[in-house]
Amino acid sequence: MMWIDDDLSLNALIDQVVESDRYALDTEFHREKTYYPKLALLQIRVGDVTALVDPLAINTQLLGRLFAADSLCIIHAAQQDLEVLQHASGSVPQRIFDTQLSAGFIGMSTPSLASLVQSELKISLPKGDRLTDWLRRPLSTDQQRYAASDVDFLFALHDNILARLKELGRESWAAEACEELRTRPCGPQDPSEAWLRIKEVRTLKPASRGVAQAVAEWRERKAMQHDMPPRRVLSDIALLGIAHSAPQTVAELSSIRGLESRQIGGQVGQEIVDAVAHGRNVEVRIPHSEHDDLDKEFRPAMSLIAAWISELAREHHVDAALLGTRQDIMDHLRKSPKSRLSNGWRAEIVGRDIEKILTGEAGLSFDGRGRLRLLPTTLQ
Repeated sequence: MMWIDDDLSLNALIDQVVESDRYALDTEFHREKTYYPKLALLQIRVGDVTALVDPLAINTQLLGRLFAADSLCIIHAAQQDLEVLQHASGSVPQRIFDTQLSAGFIGMSTPSLASLVQSELKISLPKGDRLTDWLRRPLSTDQQRYAASDVDFLFALHDNILARLKELGRESWAAEACEELRTRPCGPQDPSEAWLRIKEVRTLKPASRGVAQAVAEWRERKAMQHDMPPRRVLSDIALLGIAHSAPQTVAELSSIRGLESRQIGGQVGQEIVDAVAHGRNVEVRIPHSEHDDLDKEFRPAMSLIAAWISELAREHHVDAALLGTRQDIMDHLRKSPKSRLSNGWRAEIVGRDIEKILTGEAGLSFDGRGRLRLLPTTLQ
């Protein structure tokens, strides 16, 4: 295990990765006190060497050369790591193999790294302290050892999972799913939709929704600007209180529950009042739930197809969430261009058969053991 805290050593490590077929990667990060995730440590394994890279001491833009390499990046549960890396370096690896995601194609359901290493390699990973401050320097020997263990066994997991994927003829399925994950948009969501992440907004009267939307958007942009959690800018309780009362002056604003005077000092109070004024003139609607605009005749089909997909997932030893979620089914029934069931391996297993069900070419029936089966129909 080596510690890297200068650009020269990092470039030397990247040179090794560029010359290798694969490398393992993991990150440690914090986001409790910031809006954007703060990269605290980068673990990289290439060959038989594990390196701990200190992002606080190196130029993180150099990671762009690492991620541009054609080498396959082996990573576990990559979604948050990709977001962190995108923010820290402006790029993500060109090719990934997510061991958690790929394990879903060989009969496992989103296993943790520790459980996967135990089941596949019969090795117990060291237990880390969930309260570890990864931004603190220096890291203790135990902390470094724990961090290194997150990448030390990824090559062996890759070998095991890949071999079984090939046996089952599902290597392309996993590759497609990993690329789908790698290219999925990550990072901040549209600030204008921030209000929808507040649970209680669905109880607001129509006249209050525009205010909630405008103030939540202001809060989100303020949080992004100052890199702090939105609720530290303005609590949800205060935001909802503002939406209910729609204050027109800073003086009226100061009486809102959950809002302290220090939070509305300077220009902030007037900015909130301006957002309220804007929101009062805007009519916004809460998006329909997943069933609201689904034609009534499709609702029985939705439930039946969802049950059938769960049955197929068990038969194929594939994680049901990978095969198709209720949102996937709905997108397919609506003929949405973003339907995942219309393309690739999902279309092969379920998408085309759903079309047969909808057109009457096939139907679903229970067998003698209570399992759903797809059967061809005889059209009169």
